[in-house]
Amino acid sequence: MTTLILVRHGETEWNRARRIQGRTDIPLNDDGRDQARATARRLADEIAPGPVVVISSDLSRAKETAEIIADGLGVGLLRTSPDLRERSYGEAEGIETSEFARRWGDWYSAEVPGAEPRSELRRRALRALRHAVRDARRATAPNAPTVIVVAHGALIREVMLHATTGAFPSLAERLPNGSSHVFLVERERITLQSTTASVPA
Repeated sequence: MTTLILVRHGETEWNRARRIQGRTDIPLNDDGRDQARATARRLADEIAPGPVVVISSDLSRAKETAEIIADGLGVGLLRTSPDLRERSYGEAEGIETSEFARRWGDWYSAEVPGAEPRSELRRRALRALRHAVRDARRATAPNAPTVIVVAHGALIREVMLHATTGAFPSLAERLPNGSSHVFLVERERITLQSTTASVPA
């Protein structure tokens, strides 16, 4: 059994402006860096003794968040993966959420031209996380690692919905920047254990 912690990247200026990022590579802002440092401090207090492996999406906002967390925990960033990127939002990328609603309606039922289907996002996310856990186990064998994966809100949400058979999170719940979500991975099964928002100290 492996402990897997999914962390949403820190804030960007597009997050602050409520603009849809998707695959657009927007860097962290200073508040996002503070969130990453706060998350690192909290994880240092919470994770079990033993090896820690940090992996991230290759988008800069996730990679920098992961580097800050890895530095705070005294470990290196194992690797980045394009399979951990945010959902592509097609024609919606770069627009504000109010404009999205005007053009396409409800966020969860909208069909946006060029957007990645949520079903494909979920398949991609689960495949990427299984590979991440496998690579972390190989890197730390024979010791069992804690695996920290820094990724994106929509991807993490799909994993949570999968792990809880659709019970959590609710449609109205937004996953905060810097939040962490703890899962247990046993063979093909992923179960959600806890979720925590990170507030800069």
